[in-house]
Amino acid sequence: MTEMPTTLAALARAYREDRLSPVEVVRVLLGRIEADETGAFITVTAERALEDAARAEEELRSGRDKGPLHGVPVGLKDLIYTKGILTTMGSAFFRDYAPDHSATVVQRLEEAGAVSIGKTNTHEFAYGPTGDRSFFGPTRNPHDAARITGGSSGGSGAAVAAGLVYGALGSDTGGSIRIPSALCGVVGMKPTFGRVSKHGVFPLAWSLDHVGPITRTVEDNALMLSVLAGHDPEDPYSANLAEEDFTRDLQREVRGRRIGLPDAFYFEHVEAEVEERVREAAEVFASLGAETREVDIPNLWETLHAQRLTLAVEAYAVHEERLKTEPERFDDQGLERLLRGEGLEAYRYANAQQRRLHSRREFGRILQEVDVLLTPTVPIWATEIGQRETVIGDYEEAVYSALTRFTGPTNLNGLPSLSVPCGSTASGLPVGMQLIGRQFDEATLYNFGHAYEEEAPTP
Repeated sequence: MTEMPTTLAALARAYREDRLSPVEVVRVLLGRIEADETGAFITVTAERALEDAARAEEELRSGRDKGPLHGVPVGLKDLIYTKGILTTMGSAFFRDYAPDHSATVVQRLEEAGAVSIGKTNTHEFAYGPTGDRSFFGPTRNPHDAARITGGSSGGSGAAVAAGLVYGALGSDTGGSIRIPSALCGVVGMKPTFGRVSKHGVFPLAWSLDHVGPITRTVEDNALMLSVLAGHDPEDPYSANLAEEDFTRDLQREVRGRRIGLPDAFYFEHVEAEVEERVREAAEVFASLGAETREVDIPNLWETLHAQRLTLAVEAYAVHEERLKTEPERFDDQGLERLLRGEGLEAYRYANAQQRRLHSRREFGRILQEVDVLLTPTVPIWATEIGQRETVIGDYEEAVYSALTRFTGPTNLNGLPSLSVPCGSTASGLPVGMQLIGRQFDEATLYNFGHAYEEEAPTP
C-alpha cells in the first residue's frame, strides 16, 4: 500500500491518481483508532464508514467526482446530530440518544462524499475549555497524555493531531475550536457568525455558537469550509450569502499588506514562550514583506466580560428544565458553572448586547487600517488534566479563564478567527497564533495563515 498522506489535499490527489483507495485509508484509520489512547472518539461507526468508503471508491473510479472531500475520512463533534447514530453531548442525559435527523453540516459533508468515521469527545454540553470533563472520560493531548487537549472540541482536535482523521468538525462559543487547535498543534477556524449553519447542532449559547473545521493544514481547512459554508433557511442565524471557494487566495502574496499587533490585552499575562513564538511569527510575516504595526483596540476586557455573561445566561436558559428536574445528572463542575447563570440580572444581559454592537464597531475601525490582527490563540500551553489554577509570571488565574481570554471577544462580535500552529515550547508543547479578520473575510485569514505555514521554520 502507498504511504498514507498527512494532509487532506494530498489524500485527495492520491485518490485521483489511483494510488490509494478510500476503503484502504478507512481501514488504516480504524486500526489507529482502535489503538489510540487519547480518548478522542466516543462512538466509532466502523461498518458504516467502510460502506461509505466503498461507495466513494466506486464513484471516483467511475468518474463521479464530488470534489476534494470525496472519500476523505472525517470526525464529528458529538453534539452534531447524526441520524440514527449515537449523539451524546458528552453527557449522561444523552448517553443513549440517537437523533432522527442529521445536522445541515453533516448533510453537506455527505453530499461532498466525505466519510464519517465517528463522533468525537466533547466537554459535557460543550461547556468547558479544557476537554477533560466528559461523561465518557477526558480527551488526552497527543503530545503529552497527562495534559489536556483544550475544549470543548477536544476530541476533534486530538483526532486530527493524532492522525485518526483528515479533518473534523467542532463548535466554538468561547474558543472551543481554536483552543484545542492551539494546544494540539493543528489548524482551527471559527468562521464569521452565520457563515455555517447550526441547524441540528445542540446549543450552548444561541447568539455565540459557531461551527467550523479542524484540520492539519490551512489549505485543508479552507477546503472543508468551502463545503460547510452556505445559507440554511433552517437556521435563523444563517447569513444569506453566495457560496465561496475559500482556497482562492491561498497563493496570494502578503507583501505590502498590513498586520495589526494589539498593544494591550492580547499580550498581557502571557507565558513567555507563547509570546516569543507569536512574535517570531510576526517576524516571518515581516520577512514576507508584510507590514506589522501596533494597534489599540479599546474596551477588550469589557467585551470579554460581556461574552462571558452572555454565555452564562444563555447556557442556563438552554438547560433550565434539566437543572430544575435532574441536577444530579450533570457533571459537578458543569453544574456549578450552569447555576451561576440563574441569578444574573436582566439589565446586565441587555448591557452585554450593547457591548456586542460596540465591539463590532471597535474591531471594524481597526480592521479598516489593517488586513488582519495577530495575537496568541491562548496565553498558556496545555495544562495537566484536572488542573484548575495556573500562574503566569506572578498572575494567578483559573485555567478556564486563561484558556478563553483571547478567544472570547470574537465570539461576542462574531468576527472570523483562525488558529494556526506557530512552533512549540522547549518541552515540545504546541503554541498557536490567532488571526482575526473582517466579517465574512475568511479567505484573507487563510491567505495569511497559508503564507506563514509555507515560510515558517520546520520544527
